[in-house]
Amino acid sequence: MTSPHNLEGRHALVTGASSGLGRQFALTLARAGAKVTLAARRTDRLEALATEIAAFDGRALPVRMDVTDVASIQEAVHVAETELGPVNILVNNSGVSAQCPAENVTEEDFNYVMDTNGKGAFFMAQAVGQSMIRHGQGGKIINIASVAASRVLKQSITYCMSKAAVAHMTRALAEEWGRHKIQVNCLNPGYIVTELNSEYWKTESGKRLISKLPGRRVGDPADLDGALLLLAGPGSDFMTGSVIAVDDGMTAQGF
Repeated sequence: MTSPHNLEGRHALVTGASSGLGRQFALTLARAGAKVTLAARRTDRLEALATEIAAFDGRALPVRMDVTDVASIQEAVHVAETELGPVNILVNNSGVSAQCPAENVTEEDFNYVMDTNGKGAFFMAQAVGQSMIRHGQGGKIINIASVAASRVLKQSITYCMSKAAVAHMTRALAEEWGRHKIQVNCLNPGYIVTELNSEYWKTESGKRLISKLPGRRVGDPADLDGALLLLAGPGSDFMTGSVIAVDDGMTAQGF
């Protein structure tokens, strides 16, 4: 019996693949057999990741893309499909955050977060969705939101708003594109250690926050692998519009 996590012959495009969760998503999908397009602005990091994937006989294509630029998105999808064939799986992962009290948020702050997390996520999903509809083979779109989509993180109002938008966008696209056999689902990660925040968890304030979490711990990017592979593979063929929390109980904990 074929493993539900076997992605041989599939083409996955991962945004924000140069670091953090995106890097882990790309490695996980490649190890499961998918050809992977690595999309981000930092092409030097993408090249290094492609070399790492090639070392275990995976296939990876680095492509420069800025999700705040719709023309850049469209060009990247075109290049990816020219090289590796139609995209079957999109991991819509690019995201930024900016901590700031609500009363101090500037228009520049607001646009910085919303242009990437909201506008960028939508037009990325649209570009790949258009291709999936055109090719008529269906596909999987996996939006990466956050626990912030369903509960408040302090002094992160624009981030919370943007991730709530991604979760609701997931439901709306699932309803519209179900007839095209496109499953659109969403992952809401909790606190995960990445290179950007690893030092914070060693500070006193970071340790205090950990002590308040349900499991008294933060996660590793690999903790998302199971949910990612479920949503990328045939095991989720009857799932669409789902928003899955992988947060060690943060959502259940409430506010």
